[in-house]
Amino acid sequence: MNPIQTASHSVHFEEAALGALKTHLEETPYSRIFLLTDSNTSRLCRPVLCENFPEAGQWVHLGIPAGEAHKNIESCTAVWQGLSENGADRQSLLVNLGGGVVTDLGGFVASTYQRGIRFINIPTTLLSMVDASVGGKTGVDLGPLKNQIGVINQPEMVLISPTYLETLDARELRSGFAEMLKHGLIRDAGYWEELAALESPVESIPHIRHSVALKNEVVLADPTEKNLRKILNFGHTLGHAIESHFLGRPDLEPLLHGEAIAIGMIMEAYISTRISGLGMDECNRIREGLLKFFPKTRIPKQQQPEIFRLLIHDKKNTHGRVLFSLLERIGKAVYNQEVPAGILAEAFDYYRD
Repeated sequence: MNPIQTASHSVHFEEAALGALKTHLEETPYSRIFLLTDSNTSRLCRPVLCENFPEAGQWVHLGIPAGEAHKNIESCTAVWQGLSENGADRQSLLVNLGGGVVTDLGGFVASTYQRGIRFINIPTTLLSMVDASVGGKTGVDLGPLKNQIGVINQPEMVLISPTYLETLDARELRSGFAEMLKHGLIRDAGYWEELAALESPVESIPHIRHSVALKNEVVLADPTEKNLRKILNFGHTLGHAIESHFLGRPDLEPLLHGEAIAIGMIMEAYISTRISGLGMDECNRIREGLLKFFPKTRIPKQQQPEIFRLLIHDKKNTHGRVLFSLLERIGKAVYNQEVPAGILAEAFDYYRD
């Protein structure tokens, strides 16, 4: 499978990925190589990497606890300390083996350690393969607020091997599938229809490359998210607020990222019918397509004000205005859309009812 070329690096797939890694390491005189995992990928994915690429067993291994709750500056400090204690210098390399938490956090750690060392991402979840593999967004959460601290910086390369998906449970696989469905909704109507017709998220694995290619098209056109790249946030304005709400309350079971984004896409599809011209028939098709894979989550009406308050922290906001990326039609998105509070409340009713 041919690699995808971004503005700064290549995304390599399947068997060719390890060959590309081998060539890169032979051609680049790194002083030392470090491998970052979380507690899950250390147990499940590191042995796979070492079996297929024995040299990885010699790299200095650093670890963080698994889970979004540990995507924070405290985990960064632990990794920075590990790099320092093990003699990392500016010619060292950090290889991030894990899902979006590991690749986002590891990329941020590498970008800031001694003002920047190089890093390679090996995503191990469907979400990180189709979402975090392109765009260079790195960073961590600030309390329950998603991705508030970070920089845009590019890896040396990204290596995508579906073998790692065998370590995932069905819920994690489904979480990544939500981002693939989003790519269709904002950029490729035929792709949305194809994915929505699948019987199970596991059937989406052959489509990974197409999702990466769609995201790459958008990022190439707007690398620093000044304009078009904002369409990638469809479903994320409300979705991130809902995800933060569930993460910040001990009485609620946290949602996975894709689960929250699926809710956000249904709500923002409704908002699109009121703001940007999406037809109600298309909106209902989006709702039914998403509910096919993501059963409804109970969001009591009395919790809505808490979620609305979290919207002010969305990174697309400017001058105190909460801005959304919405749909004109399936396959065509628009950005910088301001939404009145009353329509936000209607969107929750639409999802709930």
